[in-house]
Amino acid sequence: MIDIKIHDTKPENGAAAAAFGAAAIRDAIAARGKANVVVATGASQFEMLEALVAAADIDWSKVTAFHLDEYIGMPETHPASFRKYLKERFTGKLPTLGAFHFVVGDAPDLDAELDRMNAVLDAHPIDVMFAGIGENGHLAFNDPPADFETTLAYKVVELEERCRRQQFGEGWFPTFDDVPTRAISMTVQRIVSSRVIILTVPDERKAEATQHVLEGPVTNMWPASILQEHPNCHAFLDSAAASRLAK
Repeated sequence: MIDIKIHDTKPENGAAAAAFGAAAIRDAIAARGKANVVVATGASQFEMLEALVAAADIDWSKVTAFHLDEYIGMPETHPASFRKYLKERFTGKLPTLGAFHFVVGDAPDLDAELDRMNAVLDAHPIDVMFAGIGENGHLAFNDPPADFETTLAYKVVELEERCRRQQFGEGWFPTFDDVPTRAISMTVQRIVSSRVIILTVPDERKAEATQHVLEGPVTNMWPASILQEHPNCHAFLDSAAASRLAK
């Protein structure tokens, strides 16, 4: 077992995560002439993304980026669309970004979209992964019991009730029934293939999941617990998210 590196628990955990991630991106560019990066979405990533796009001395023209997931059937114009979220908070702030490959959740041919995204990500080994964890311990939209076995890059997943209630509770949808039941998600195995993984986890709502993910057994019932086996995973927590940790 390889312990996740837990960084100082401060209110500024997003900014600290962004600074660490920016250094990892610079290191990848220095080592390989380019960097392949995955960025997460959701309320937990607001501060991190704001700081990351403002980071100095990153040659964004050498960065190819991806995101973790998108709801099936959701148009980009919807307030909860992750494409909309990232265009407003990431790609729209980085005019020199080399490339960003969006998951098109409302593609007319879903199988073709999965084939396209799998081929693109297969060609881009991930250098730096920015992620969060859900209240149910999910990693991307890999809800419990998560598939720890598939080696595909992206797959269709079913969203369980606690995940959907989190999305509703964060204000992304007017009613619980409006929350989609399916999404395209990057898979667990593809996430853990990343050279560096940076978790940004704020808020007391995530305290139970944080305890299970960082200190409990590795189990697909708390999917992000698999990150305990990653050799270079770093968790940036605020005091509330870390409140149930033993160490």
